[in-house]
Amino acid sequence: MRRYLDSREWLAFGAIYLLWGGTFLAVRVAVLEAPPLLTAGVRFFVAGSLVYGSMRMRGAARPTLREWRSLALIGLLMFALTYGPLFWGEQYVSSSMTAVIEASLPITMIALEVLLFRTQTLHWRTACGVVMGFAGVMLLLFHNAEQQLPLWPCLVILAGGIAWSFGTVLSGRLTLPNSRPLNAGAEMMLGGLMLLGLSLSSGELHALPTITLHAALALLYLIVFGSIVAYTAYVWLLGRFSATRVSSHAYVNPLVAVALGYFVAGETVTLRSLLACLIITVSVFLILGKAGARDEGHIAAAAVAPGRLSGSFH
Repeated sequence: MRRYLDSREWLAFGAIYLLWGGTFLAVRVAVLEAPPLLTAGVRFFVAGSLVYGSMRMRGAARPTLREWRSLALIGLLMFALTYGPLFWGEQYVSSSMTAVIEASLPITMIALEVLLFRTQTLHWRTACGVVMGFAGVMLLLFHNAEQQLPLWPCLVILAGGIAWSFGTVLSGRLTLPNSRPLNAGAEMMLGGLMLLGLSLSSGELHALPTITLHAALALLYLIVFGSIVAYTAYVWLLGRFSATRVSSHAYVNPLVAVALGYFVAGETVTLRSLLACLIITVSVFLILGKAGARDEGHIAAAAVAPGRLSGSFH
């Protein structure tokens, strides 16, 4: 029997819909004033340390050496090689367009599972979703007279998404601790350390700019609301609903990001970008719908959930 959501469930869904949708604009505000790798490193190291520390205080077991190696590999793929490009790319690409590109993550995820790891069968509905999603991304990337999008930053952001998808698939084959929140905290913490190391080696710390209040607040939003509050809501929802239903945020986050970019940041939203957003959203719906019919606990959660079973955030 179908039941209605209670107030806590409404708040939790609102958190993963709205708070994660708002992270793209927060990243854009932060990296226009602060070094991108440093900003990403601080975000994930602080958030990861808080989550990991809280789980250890609650009695979660310390990871073994083998588990730490697995966590470090996931941290490299899903944080250093994903969010480094994303934060760097948002210096040149609007938050709304970045959100549309990131909406293609389930497409690359299912492509890796079907073509590389061969853990899934390519059904007609999934195939249609992949083709539509690819068409939507191409529509967005190839510039026309309406809007000149910087192609290379878009491709860098897209490549970071592929690293994310690869790490997601690989995480199911590695030895990891049983606690999902502990995994998320450790992976963020290690990925944040790697990003801070990249920031140091790239020379970002040699001449730090003056950070304005807007940039500081944006970073605080990313740490508290994007990486802790919304993730807590996500994990709580997974304990009450199917992964497919919780994964519905993948349809909503790009729409929230586009709306915020237009109304708050004054970003240009063209008919082409809206059409690309619609096409990619429909493709994600096709892919997740089929995934949910096959295995709600695997592809649906792994493909689009911030945490992808192993833990990450927008």
